[in-house]
Amino acid sequence: MPGYERADRGRTIIEKFEAHAGQVGSAIVLLTSDDKGGAVGKPQQRRARQNVVLELGFFLATLGRERVVILHEQDVELPSDIHGVLYVPLDSQGAWRNAVARELQAAGLEVDLTALLR
Repeated sequence: MPGYERADRGRTIIEKFEAHAGQVGSAIVLLTSDDKGGAVGKPQQRRARQNVVLELGFFLATLGRERVVILHEQDVELPSDIHGVLYVPLDSQGAWRNAVARELQAAGLEVDLTALLR
């Protein structure tokens, strides 16, 4: 049953992640430039929402770096604490789909590569 069809039972989002993280083989985190911010005295940069960065950290810690795929828009600031982790840029041509499929396969998940061509 998809997650949106399950009862919330008063739980927060992070509690739901904790409850279901052991049931997934991988996580895909989407960093889009929904907010602006930056260091004091520096120009503001486009960045992902703070909750998304927190959730990224949760899944990195829970699943391991090898099982988390990070998609990002070209202009979004990337979290500095995890530089060196593979990021997959979202591109208008859709090459990101192949990169995500390869990462999911490397994590041991079955991926229908022919579906990407449709």
